[in-house]
Amino acid sequence: MTKKQTSARKRSVVRRAHPALINQFLIVLSNTNPLVWRRIQVPEDYTFWDLHVAIQDAIGWLDYHLHQFTVVNEDKGVAVRIGIPDEDFPDERPCLPGWEVLVSDYVRDGSPPALYLYDFGDAWNHAVIYEGWFGPEPSVRYPRCVGGANARPPEDCGGPHGFEEFKRAIADPKHPEHNEYLVWVGGNYEVEIFDPTAVRFDDPRERWRVAFQ
Repeated sequence: MTKKQTSARKRSVVRRAHPALINQFLIVLSNTNPLVWRRIQVPEDYTFWDLHVAIQDAIGWLDYHLHQFTVVNEDKGVAVRIGIPDEDFPDERPCLPGWEVLVSDYVRDGSPPALYLYDFGDAWNHAVIYEGWFGPEPSVRYPRCVGGANARPPEDCGGPHGFEEFKRAIADPKHPEHNEYLVWVGGNYEVEIFDPTAVRFDDPRERWRVAFQ
């Protein structure tokens, strides 16, 4: 285990069992029609790794690919990348390890939206908009999804352009790739179907163990 991974494990151990505050975020997937969006509520002591896992689960992504947040350091006026550092090539795409950085260090009232990039090949860009904080409800388990619309694109469909071609093929039984695409997505795809109550969130600490151990 690397020093960075050891540090992440220590941080996850000290997280409070009962958060003092809850932060609400609007997640909007760019360049999709109809628009794919989710509204989530997460504990205020979340790291960027924790938020990554919550976004993945709320959108419905499968966490197959790399990700990266881009936020603004308002004190220095510079953009900061946060994600999974490449220890073999640290200068090629430098970023802070998400499991070591609290979301509240960069995203707060008045902050510009953060950018969340998933899958560097398909380049799914998400706007992460902070909507405020509130006290937790005693009977509610966080994180939770409280709103949203439309199904996310299939993984590995080629980004926004590929998604448009996929939708055309699915809608047209005469399209030469109609049957192939249907098989690929398990026989059915309904773009306008989304139920926030059906979202289930993984434990980000367990996801981290699976990814790095």
